[in-house]
Amino acid sequence: MRIGVPKEIKSGELRVALTPLSVTELRAQGHDVVVERGAGDGSSMSDGEFVAAGARIVDHAEDVWAEADLIVKVKEPLAPEFELMRRGQVLFTYLHLAASLECTEALLSSGVTAIAYETVERADGSLPLLAPMSEVAGRLATQVGAHALQSTAGGCGRGILLGGVPGVPPAGVVVIGAGSAGTHATAVAVGMGARVTVFDRDVERLRALHARFGARISTVVSTRTELERTLVDADLVIGAVLVHGARAPRLVSSEQVSRMLPGSVLVDIAIDQGGCFEDSRPTTHDQPTYMVHNSIIYAVPNMPSIVPHTSTRALVNVTLPFVSVIAEKGWRGAMRADPALAMGLNAWSGQVTHAPVALAHALPYVSVETALCG
Repeated sequence: MRIGVPKEIKSGELRVALTPLSVTELRAQGHDVVVERGAGDGSSMSDGEFVAAGARIVDHAEDVWAEADLIVKVKEPLAPEFELMRRGQVLFTYLHLAASLECTEALLSSGVTAIAYETVERADGSLPLLAPMSEVAGRLATQVGAHALQSTAGGCGRGILLGGVPGVPPAGVVVIGAGSAGTHATAVAVGMGARVTVFDRDVERLRALHARFGARISTVVSTRTELERTLVDADLVIGAVLVHGARAPRLVSSEQVSRMLPGSVLVDIAIDQGGCFEDSRPTTHDQPTYMVHNSIIYAVPNMPSIVPHTSTRALVNVTLPFVSVIAEKGWRGAMRADPALAMGLNAWSGQVTHAPVALAHALPYVSVETALCG
């Protein structure tokens, strides 16, 4: 199979979908790999390294999309890429379609077979292709939040050191969601000496966090009343709520933000799925924050791209086995062999094949089984 890697065009996106080492593996399996010139530059992976691994470099994205049977990306296609997709082609990337009607409609119009990293799901409910980026985003969330709390962050932060110093208490950090991203955000916040409270509806997740961190954190079963009471005194709030493949629930209202401490910071990790704060809107790494009432909101959809070398390697570690099997068996054969991969099918032949996406946009839905039968 011919596998194509275009350069990412989303603002601030510096990751690349394959590494030179992964190209070596795919070439050893007999596949061709076409890479757009400069695709790996942002991740410190040069064209020369890709050529040495056996890839062919082409000058334009149009050439990659035209030649490849399987397109491997990091982020969802944007408007300039919509017309490059075609029926019969397979697209494998993060899609987050429940948050974007425009991208959903473009995929359906093209007839491309679209497989979303974030909805590949194992029988135990784990999300193997989302996990590493959730880990990176969770760790980054505490870091960027700590920076935004400084008074140098546009002059608006509360001027608080997250861990405090002897005689001065640490910052109060609220983490909403005890999944992968929330757990890693908690780990960094605890490591920096913050006073951390974690909310989740799943008591078992809270027990796991308590077993790991003990008295260094507080855990609370999430209710509107408990969350509202805690937000009033929070310095940093990290929204890390995920509903598999669906739009994120809005858990913090604008009215609640209006009553938070002046200069407090909210970091919305769930912005890829629409955001879990009422006032959330996507930002960029160039302008990552904005003010709402007297608080600062950070809502960059592609947070891990700020550490692209680490993020690219972590992502490819988990995507490469799936890329290999799709290239070897075709997408139908690969999905029949692996039900987890089948859960990733979001669009096929102009139809939505992931129920939460259909529900989010009030679109017709066909089952994955129907798609597999052709």
